[in-house]
Amino acid sequence: MVLSGGANCIFCAIVEHREPALRVFESSSVLAFLPLAPAAFGHTLIIPKRHVGDLWEITKEEMSNVMEVSLVIAHAIKEAISPDGLNLINSSGAAATQTVPHFHVHLMPRRKGDSMGRIWPESPNWKEGDLLKMAHMIRVNIEI
Repeated sequence: MVLSGGANCIFCAIVEHREPALRVFESSSVLAFLPLAPAAFGHTLIIPKRHVGDLWEITKEEMSNVMEVSLVIAHAIKEAISPDGLNLINSSGAAATQTVPHFHVHLMPRRKGDSMGRIWPESPNWKEGDLLKMAHMIRVNIEI
C-alpha cells in the first residue's frame, strides 16, 4: 500500500506513476530507479514505496526491505558495469544535504579518479575523553 507524502513529494509521484522514472526494480514495498541527473553512470536510488521522510521515520521492516533490495541492485550494478567501487549513501535532514524529503539510498558506482571526489573530510583530532563521552551518550540511548 502506498501512503502518499502529498503532491510535493516527487518520489511519491514516481511511485504512483504520476511522474516518469527509469525503473530498474519494483516490489510491493520498494522501488529502485535511476535519478534524472545521475552523479555517476549507474547511479541508482532505492526508496520505500510508503512515504517516509528520513532515517528517523523508517520502520525496521522497511529498512530491511530497502537494504535487501540495495544489496541485490549493488550486485546487478557490479555485473553490468564493473565499477572500481561503490558508495551506499543516505542523507537525512537538510544539514546532511537531503534534498528530497522521502527516505532514499543512493548506490553510487565509483571509478578511480572520478569527479565525485572524497566523501569524508580530514578528521579533526578528537580528544579521547570526548570520544568516551560520545560513546556513552550514544550507548545510553540505544533501544532495541
